[in-house]
Amino acid sequence: MNRSARRRPEPSRTGPLSNGDVEDQPRNMGGNAPEAPSDIRGDRRNIAVLFLLYLLQGIPMGLAAAIPMLMQSHGVSYKQQAEFSLVNWPFSLKLLWAPIVDSVYSNRFGRRKSWLIPAQLLIGFFMIFLGANVDSWLGDGANADPSIKEPEPCVGLLTVMFFILTFLAATQDIAVDGWALTMLKRRNVSYASTCNSVGQSAGYFFGYVVFMALHSPDLSNKYLRSEPLPTGLVTISSFLHIWGWIFLTTTILVAIFKKEQDVQDPEHEPEPNLGLYRAYGLLWDISKLPSIRVLAFILLTAKIGFSACDAVTGLKLVDAGVPKEHLAFLAVLLVPLQIMLPIAICKYTAGTRPLDVYLKAVPYRLFFNLVAAAIVYLTPSVITNGEVPMYYYVGLLLFYTFHQITLYMMFVAVMAFFVRISDPAVGGTYMTLLNTLANLGTTWPSTLSLYIVDSLTYRGCSAPLLHGENDCSSPSEIKACEAAGGLCSVQVDGYYVEMALCTVLGIMWLWWAKPRINSLQSKEVREWKVQRRRVR
Repeated sequence: MNRSARRRPEPSRTGPLSNGDVEDQPRNMGGNAPEAPSDIRGDRRNIAVLFLLYLLQGIPMGLAAAIPMLMQSHGVSYKQQAEFSLVNWPFSLKLLWAPIVDSVYSNRFGRRKSWLIPAQLLIGFFMIFLGANVDSWLGDGANADPSIKEPEPCVGLLTVMFFILTFLAATQDIAVDGWALTMLKRRNVSYASTCNSVGQSAGYFFGYVVFMALHSPDLSNKYLRSEPLPTGLVTISSFLHIWGWIFLTTTILVAIFKKEQDVQDPEHEPEPNLGLYRAYGLLWDISKLPSIRVLAFILLTAKIGFSACDAVTGLKLVDAGVPKEHLAFLAVLLVPLQIMLPIAICKYTAGTRPLDVYLKAVPYRLFFNLVAAAIVYLTPSVITNGEVPMYYYVGLLLFYTFHQITLYMMFVAVMAFFVRISDPAVGGTYMTLLNTLANLGTTWPSTLSLYIVDSLTYRGCSAPLLHGENDCSSPSEIKACEAAGGLCSVQVDGYYVEMALCTVLGIMWLWWAKPRINSLQSKEVREWKVQRRRVR
């Protein structure tokens, strides 16, 4: 399999990896001969095509990050946010169907285009369909059909629709990763990872940051209009329509004008086909290694201690009155830091014990649980008349900066360990399995953290007739309380309870995991090798 599990640090990205034949010795991109120096002449258009395909891939991911912010403005519960967070799971689970994308295709149409073109066409049509309905599903009275009155967002329906969208995007990602290795000449294959990281980041930026900015009435009226209007420059409906047509147009052009390389072309990397049986059998062989089983449990539980901080804090800040588009802009300011941090940290993870850096970062990241809780607690007292002072944003930016440092320390260290232990004879398959485990270790605690916040929160209605009967757990109950002349108030905020629980669990995890991580680092590389039957 020729791919990586896409990871940004929660989530992060890795570039495409070549897969060596299980019968052959480890090889580099250009075979056993030394690689020729890169020269993009003759590959400029291919690099542009790859960049565009990865950019398109990032759009659904950005939109999936923006929708929770919009839903939070509509008063959804955290259990509903947990339900919607399931849309992030396809990128963590794509290893389950990646062998099918690799092995089932039409030679006449093209190995990668057999999946890429249908996936992108479906994404385009699906975006147009979503654009026609998403306003009513969000319960947006200003844009919804007047004959349809939705008391609150249809979270279940939104979850299903955006899950399908991200599933299609993950499938497109599998196809593009595989095509990237053969689209470029051997000497230029390294540019594929650049196209991947930069293109997908740009797509995520358009789908999340640019959308949130253009969707904001305040920013649109302040900077982009001469006459103020009650809505932003774009709506979620118009944004989906625009990108839906861009997907359709781009896909048709790629289908017509972009040909797949002949596998016999000596300037391009030949692409092996393991077949379904060998691909899934190889994953099973890797998973049976004792060391992998211990590492898998560590990876699947490592983020429990940080899950509430990472998944809930941003939504709590929106609840407290911080404009959601301003939080999106803070992410833009952190981009230079995110570029420089891996470069700065990698020299400390280059040895035989890269996870020492990982272990050093965990206590600091647990400490930021307490800092985040303090920021959320103080935020309502800082905001006056809906205005957030500049010093607050400066403090929030400093918090995110130091948080990112600890996050990247863990990310770079674990990726360096993956590279060190991966069996080169099975190439990308080994690395992809490890990345999938790391992804799942992020997604399931985040979903669980969102789900249990409301269960840990105790609310009450002050209206005498409803006292003890209305716990203000949904927008409809809040409206009922207000209609009865009462007010909903939070007696115990589950966010703080959860932050305390996560911090304690994180400390316990560190105590349990530290000796086991040190033991894994001390193992010889041969203990991570896969004992395989030679399949011919």
